[in-house]
Amino acid sequence: MRMVINPQMCFGQVDISQIKLDPKSRDDIPQILKGLQLIYADIETREAIFALLKSEIAPEVSHKNGRPGMELWKILVLGSLRVNLNLNYDRLQEFANKHDDIKSMLGHANNFDKYYYELQTLKDNVELLTPELLDKINQLVIKCGYKLVKKKNRNICMVALIPLWLKRMSIFQLI
Repeated sequence: MRMVINPQMCFGQVDISQIKLDPKSRDDIPQILKGLQLIYADIETREAIFALLKSEIAPEVSHKNGRPGMELWKILVLGSLRVNLNLNYDRLQEFANKHDDIKSMLGHANNFDKYYYELQTLKDNVELLTPELLDKINQLVIKCGYKLVKKKNRNICMVALIPLWLKRMSIFQLI
């Protein structure tokens, strides 16, 4: 029985879409976390990815009975970090337990939640993301990226098509 993500927030927990990441950082961890944040914020992509994960990760196991496994969101975050940063499981464990931004992205409250990820727990759950499954997820993320680029380009084009006299009128209306 795996949950996608726990809908009940605990004291001190920040919503994943509201996590403040350093925009000036040139490290690759904040960039990966920003991408995961985008996936979380885009409901259509998030639901498609989690439907894929539910169907591919142990489909023969009952989702209603049994002990709760690691949430699918945590598996996705940890698996993405492991693949993109080329981490071994020991390093992944260190990041999951000590890195504040990663802990926030995993849904833990930094100061109040002292959850500790055991090495074997990480191995058992992150290895469920097979290369084939990651390729399917990658295709969904690419579609999400195309939607984002189209939205930005459409806004830029619309502003460029507004006649100059209409731009002046909108300026006068604002003043």
